[in-house]
Amino acid sequence: MAAERADLSQIVKAYDVRGVVPDQWDESLAELFGAAFAQVTGADAIVTGHDMRPSSPGLSRAFARGAAARGVDVTEIGLCSTDQLYFASGHLGLPGAMFTASHNPARYNGIKMCRAGAAPVGQDTGLAEIRALVEEWSATPAAPTTGRTGTLTWRDTLKDYAAHLLSLVDLSAMRPLKVVVDAGNGMGGHTVPTVFAPLPLTVVPLYFELDGTFPNHEANPLDPKNLVDLQAKVRETGADLGLAFDGDADRCFVVDERGEGISPSAITALVAARELARNGGEGAVIHNLITSWSVPEVVREHGGTPVRTRVGHSFIKEEMARTGAIFGGEHSAHYYFRDFWNADTGMLAALHVLAALGGQEGTLSGLVAEYDRYTGSGEINSTVDDQAGRMAAVKAAYAGREGVTIDELDGLTVTAADWWFNLRPSNTEPLLRLNVEARDEPTMTKTRDEALALIRA
Repeated sequence: MAAERADLSQIVKAYDVRGVVPDQWDESLAELFGAAFAQVTGADAIVTGHDMRPSSPGLSRAFARGAAARGVDVTEIGLCSTDQLYFASGHLGLPGAMFTASHNPARYNGIKMCRAGAAPVGQDTGLAEIRALVEEWSATPAAPTTGRTGTLTWRDTLKDYAAHLLSLVDLSAMRPLKVVVDAGNGMGGHTVPTVFAPLPLTVVPLYFELDGTFPNHEANPLDPKNLVDLQAKVRETGADLGLAFDGDADRCFVVDERGEGISPSAITALVAARELARNGGEGAVIHNLITSWSVPEVVREHGGTPVRTRVGHSFIKEEMARTGAIFGGEHSAHYYFRDFWNADTGMLAALHVLAALGGQEGTLSGLVAEYDRYTGSGEINSTVDDQAGRMAAVKAAYAGREGVTIDELDGLTVTAADWWFNLRPSNTEPLLRLNVEARDEPTMTKTRDEALALIRA
């Protein structure tokens, strides 16, 4: 009797696979994903890596077995950050699969897949075909094999990954700094010691023990409650700055010497200025439409061309490839570099911040003031029954106002001389997400409250 056909609708997302283990997926499905990934990429060889979650080694090995059964040679790099897997994919020229659920709770796991050179695999670039094959094969006794069984080889890439990152930033003039790093029991505890080892840093470690149950706090630095320990430790130790990494260490959040969080938009602007200087003062820089006005201003001031995109890493990576952009940044603390195969790496952004701070005598708060010019609301979520209806009501309220422009590249962006806001529906929950920015605090507050009154009417 044939097995029951798997329903993957809940776990195959727009850009990755993610769900609860073993309730929604397990090693038998991971093996089918490996076989399907081998077929869809058509590769002779692939590379795999995994984070510190309890289920990750088993899922990763099952995926490797599935690919090997299709005649594909698998290089396993074992414990790694997501950007370390992207490095391996780019450096070795192989499609790759990373087993992680990033900042999700411990019972979750997932797969981030890419083609050779870290090119993303999403719904329109192979993920739909992979899902269809896994669903088809799940109803049969076994996935089809090719006759030849591929090899499984282990390879350590951590030192090569660190050397590549360090080659992309000039750290030669850096003064000694004290930095608190909160790894959140995630993969930053694995990568930071090797990457930072050659630098004149005193590192104060927080939660470097790899523990996929996240005993201290969620590994999501975008949520302010997860920065409290880092902020306190920076103040307590008199550190020059603090860095917080998410669970798979592809995102990095920065706090200054006062323990105050620095907006990812300000980091985007700072890194953009440095990357433009490194590239002779020219090049395109990608920013999504809810980064600060500061970002395109700084990019233009430093000779670059700002390119505005929708929110989401697949859109950023597509624009990076299309425009040949040197750098891209998002409000969510994802930073993308042309010299890192257009992939995102929080570690490289952190090195830029360290180099910028260490290359002068002032404080980090003083340094970033130049890049943080406006007042933002942060993202405000409202639960609504009728997303489309509330969006239409907001649009109607502002349409036709003098000096106000509206665009719908991604949700609804309403712009005036002294303020702007973006309103976007969540893809997964009955929420509308509002981001407001203005030239001063009173204008931001007034604009925010007016928009929220319409949204929540």
